[in-house]
Amino acid sequence: MQKLVELFDQHGPLLVFLNVLIEQLGAPIPAVPGLMVAGALAADGRLSWLSVLCLAVLGSGMANFAWFLAGRRFGLRILGLMCRISLSPDTCVGRTGEAFARWGVAALLVARFVPGLSAVAAPMAGATGLGAGRFIAFDTLGTSLWAGSAIGAGALLHRQVDALIQALTEVGSAAVPILAGLLALYVAWRWIERHRLLRFVRKHRIEAHELRALLEQGDAPLIVDVRSASSRQADPRRIPGALDMELDQVRRLLADVPKDRDIVFYCACPNEASAARATRLLQKQGYTRVRPLAGGLDGWLAQDAP
Repeated sequence: MQKLVELFDQHGPLLVFLNVLIEQLGAPIPAVPGLMVAGALAADGRLSWLSVLCLAVLGSGMANFAWFLAGRRFGLRILGLMCRISLSPDTCVGRTGEAFARWGVAALLVARFVPGLSAVAAPMAGATGLGAGRFIAFDTLGTSLWAGSAIGAGALLHRQVDALIQALTEVGSAAVPILAGLLALYVAWRWIERHRLLRFVRKHRIEAHELRALLEQGDAPLIVDVRSASSRQADPRRIPGALDMELDQVRRLLADVPKDRDIVFYCACPNEASAARATRLLQKQGYTRVRPLAGGLDGWLAQDAP
C-alpha cells in the first residue's frame, strides 16, 4: 500500500486521468475515491489541484466525446450497448431520456452526479442531434462541477482521508486485496440486481409475435409507449394505437383502467427496463394482466410489423 501511495504522490494527476477515462468508457471502477485522495494530497501541498481537475475533465471529455460521436453515428442503437455495459439497466435509457426531456442540454450539467445517467448521457446527446460545440461546452462544465466537488470534498476532509490512508498503510500488503474485494462485492451486488430485473422480464413479458396476433384478431390490449419524449423524438416509429406516457405518469394516468385489463408496456432499452419498471409499478397496485414487450420497439420492428 505504501508503494501505491508513493505512486499517487508522484503521478497523481495522471492516475486520476486514467481512472476517469476508464470509468467513463464503461469500466466499473469508480473515480470519486481517487479524486478525493487527490484533493486531500492537494490540501497537504503534495499535488496541484488544478492539474488534477484539468486531467480529470480531459479524461472524462475524451471518453464522453467518443460516446457522443457513436450516438450521432448509430443513433439509439448505441444505447443498447451502453445498457449491456451499465450495471444499472433500470436507470440507463429511461431516466436519461426523462432528464433530457425535462432539462434539455442542461441535463449534462448533472449527469455525472447521477448513477446510470452518466453512462448514457453522452450517446443520448449524440442520438438526439445535439451540436458538438454545445455538447463539449455543457459536458465540460458538468464534469468540472463533478470533479471539483469530489476534489473539494477530499480537501475539506483531508485529515480523515490521510487517517484512512495511514490505516491502510499500516495494514500493509493486505490493503490492496481488501479494497479489491470491496470493489468486487459492489460489482457483484449490482450484477445480482441487474439479473433480478432480467429474470422478472423473462417471467412476465409478452413476445412481439404474440402481441401482433392479438392485434390481428381484434383482441388488442392497451398498449403504452413509455419511452421518454427525447427517445420518441429520436425515433418516431411506434406500435399502432399505442399511448404515449412518461414513466412517472403511469400510475396517475392509468388509475381509471380496470385492474383486469390487458396492458402491454414497451420502451427502447434492450433489457425492457422502463417497461419492466412500469409493469412492476402496476402489479404493486393490484393489476393482474400487465406485461412488458420482449425486445421493446426493436423486437416489434424486427418482425416487419407495422
